[in-house]
Amino acid sequence: MVRIASPLAALGLWQLLTSLDVNLWLRFEQFPTVVEVASAFADRVGTGAYWQDLGHSLRRITVGFLLAAVLGVAAGTAVARSRWAADVLGPLVEAVRPVPAIALVPVAILLLPTNEQGIVFITCAAALFPVLVSTRHAVRALSPVWEEAVLTLGGSRARVLFSVVLPGALPGIFGGLSVGIGVSWICVISAEMISGEYGVGYRTWQDYTVVDYPGVFVGMATIGALGWLTSTAVETLGRRVTAWLPRPAERGGPGPGRPAGAPAPAPARTPSRSVPLPEKEPVP
Repeated sequence: MVRIASPLAALGLWQLLTSLDVNLWLRFEQFPTVVEVASAFADRVGTGAYWQDLGHSLRRITVGFLLAAVLGVAAGTAVARSRWAADVLGPLVEAVRPVPAIALVPVAILLLPTNEQGIVFITCAAALFPVLVSTRHAVRALSPVWEEAVLTLGGSRARVLFSVVLPGALPGIFGGLSVGIGVSWICVISAEMISGEYGVGYRTWQDYTVVDYPGVFVGMATIGALGWLTSTAVETLGRRVTAWLPRPAERGGPGPGRPAGAPAPAPARTPSRSVPLPEKEPVP
């Protein structure tokens, strides 16, 4: 109920401030009301252009994010496990990582033949480094005892990689993927605003240029909904893939056979054995 009431309260405050044209340092008289945005959203949903823009943005984010996931996991694992890869790729990663992905728009325009490929390139670059860095830290944090155990039992290096390293690093990898999908949406929308022809970002910028403020807020709401859905999908996939991890319910939460709110059962105590004390000799 709190999760439902929180956005409803925010919408109610937005409607109140804009309908009353409040101007206390923050100027709400130029903002569209919630009713105007909802009406514009209903009109947009019934048009083919809205769904076309939606499809273009989803295709770009999917292709760019999948490329970043594959390249980031592979490069992060290589840097963490190979001294040669760390010497070759490490300086390049640290030099390029601080550069904002949106600053690569001129590079994409000069390097790639089409705007579509340039937007995918920027989306991939935005998600690549969070995934790479998270994978690198997750692999380096693994205990070497597991790898030594597999090698002692006759396992190959490939068996160590696919049975120990990657499964053990999955929690950290999905942490990077969750961050990367959010950064990807920021950059794909910005790239669409700068050099796109279709997409939610392109349409939002066009609405701003023609002073269609309800349309701008429709675009913002669409971007927020798409980002929330994709982030939820990545986190859900991560929970399913790492189902072997301990969950809060297993740490004392309500589990099967115990109602919610009931105290966790006390750990069983092993009965202490009574050790007979040696008899004291009588004092003469």
